[in-house]
Amino acid sequence: MAKAKRLVKESLKLVDVVIEVLDARIPASSRNPDINEIAAQKPRLIVLNKYDLANPDSTRQWLRALKKSGFSAVAVDLIKGRGLQEVPTLVRQLAAARITSLELAGRRARAARCIVLGIPNVGKSFLINKLISRRAARTGYKPGVTRGQQWIRLSDNLELLDTPGILWPRLEDPKTAFLLAVTGAIKEEVFSLYEVAGQLIVLLAEKHPEAVMERYKLQFLPEDAGELFRLIGISRGFIGTGGSIDLSKAAQNVMKEFREGKFGRITLEQPDN
Repeated sequence: MAKAKRLVKESLKLVDVVIEVLDARIPASSRNPDINEIAAQKPRLIVLNKYDLANPDSTRQWLRALKKSGFSAVAVDLIKGRGLQEVPTLVRQLAAARITSLELAGRRARAARCIVLGIPNVGKSFLINKLISRRAARTGYKPGVTRGQQWIRLSDNLELLDTPGILWPRLEDPKTAFLLAVTGAIKEEVFSLYEVAGQLIVLLAEKHPEAVMERYKLQFLPEDAGELFRLIGISRGFIGTGGSIDLSKAAQNVMKEFREGKFGRITLEQPDN
């Protein structure tokens, strides 16, 4: 991560606009606080990705809050392409002043240059691939797939620089760590999936009880995560020899189905204003 941060600082000298990609379900927790520091002098476009998985009303609130804070912002659903067409337009608008100043200084006209930043697995490479309609940037569902930098030309007047995701090295806030874990930004090897899924199912049962009951055909929702997993295991048929319930499979199922949006469009944090 330290190496990626150095690369970004070096690359910022070459670009006109910063595109910061966030997870629309957790816009605050999916922001690396270092980006505000290292990109403070550059115009910035905030892209709320995975809009199709987030609550629409909450996303509209986040867009208003971001714009109130002085950022350009847009929500995108990269699966269906909704909002995608706004990204190049907004980038060119943000870069216009810089390009004009270069031309007035006698510099040769060139394309607007952008850098795409964000923590692992928020969809940076997927965004670029959708913008150019081909797999020029390597993508994947595991955090940390993009290992190096790639310049990608979108058109004669727009270029993008793909970079590795930047995640702060220590997650001191338990809530932030939890939200990043459930949305897939942290590798499952570094946390207890059972414990995190337990927190998640209790939260869903509290905030979205109807969705949980409907999804698993339950008549009631116990407060204890272990008992919830037991009922989910029965519902899903995760039953081993001797009639034992595989609670680990139930936990994995909850995490997988939340990430796929099977409980509905859910936003896990709201803006302060």
